[in-house]
Amino acid sequence: MKKITSVLLAAALALALSLMLAPVSAQAAITATAFASGLNDPAGFTFAPDGRLFYGERPTGEIHILSADGFTDSLFFTIPDVVSNGEQGLLGIALDPNYPTTPHVFAYATRLVSGQERNQIIRITDTAGTGVAMQIIWSSATVSGSYHDGGRIMFGPDGKLYAVVGEAHSSANAQNLTNDAGKVLRMNPDGTAPADNPFASKLMWSYGLRNSFGFDFDPVTGRLWETENGPECNDEINRIIAGRNYGWGPSETCSRPPRAPRNTNRDGPTPVMPLKYFTPTVAPTGAVFCNGCGLGSTTERRLLFGEWETGRIVSLRLNSTRRSIAGSSNFYLHSNGIVSMEAAPGGTIYFSDATSIWKLSKI
Repeated sequence: MKKITSVLLAAALALALSLMLAPVSAQAAITATAFASGLNDPAGFTFAPDGRLFYGERPTGEIHILSADGFTDSLFFTIPDVVSNGEQGLLGIALDPNYPTTPHVFAYATRLVSGQERNQIIRITDTAGTGVAMQIIWSSATVSGSYHDGGRIMFGPDGKLYAVVGEAHSSANAQNLTNDAGKVLRMNPDGTAPADNPFASKLMWSYGLRNSFGFDFDPVTGRLWETENGPECNDEINRIIAGRNYGWGPSETCSRPPRAPRNTNRDGPTPVMPLKYFTPTVAPTGAVFCNGCGLGSTTERRLLFGEWETGRIVSLRLNSTRRSIAGSSNFYLHSNGIVSMEAAPGGTIYFSDATSIWKLSKI
């Protein structure tokens, strides 16, 4: 009995010592501080070069400007006729890459147009902090769905405006090259198609997508990475390549073939397979690269993305060529689902949930 007690005591001491010496997790070293609270679903936001934050309220169509210190909130513009059933509403915000010299603010919103619901990209001119001269530079040919509307917009390093459009809850749309649903679009700031787009005279950059709400450009290579929501299986991380098909369409299935992933990428020519699958689903949302984000050297140049279902922020480490994923880890756990993620001037990362915008920092 005495011998057993001694053995148990030694084991307990060894366990305690191992716990004391164990490395602190990344989550334990990261905190999120509320930058703005009491907001009405800030589904899209972005930063001006001077640190001011533009955010949109999904259900109301209001675009607001937060001062760089977060103390002042002013109404910039209200997009009229916004509808917000399900996943619809004011979904994305971007600023012209030459802002404020070119004082244009861009928004992606679902609107009621001549009795039909359409996803649109709107350009608004900033005049001393007030929006004027609203122009529609793109309007979806398909009627928007209550779900699968996409909405992320962002200017790329090439100065072109990129937008991801959901397939409006119709999988066949994703493979139909006569409409823009289920696609990543690339356009000039006036909404016209760049001459070097892969489909002549079209805005389409890639197709075969289901529904996405997050993408960002690798600061090292300029390549576009995207989060993709699957059905009851196969949420995805994709590297978007010009002209390629990502395989979503009416033949999708969550049945598992022998020794293979569930096949939700089987339609159209030579589908590109996801670089990472998630089953069960987590509803990946906003995505942003750490580029001087101040969250530790091991996080630098990694892709972070949020999850709506779990509240997690996940860190993805890319391989040496930055073409695939070498590893992933849970980076931070938030109390609510993550919606959007953005980097401020200087690299600090912010994210939004249904009521607030938060700032990530290292403890």
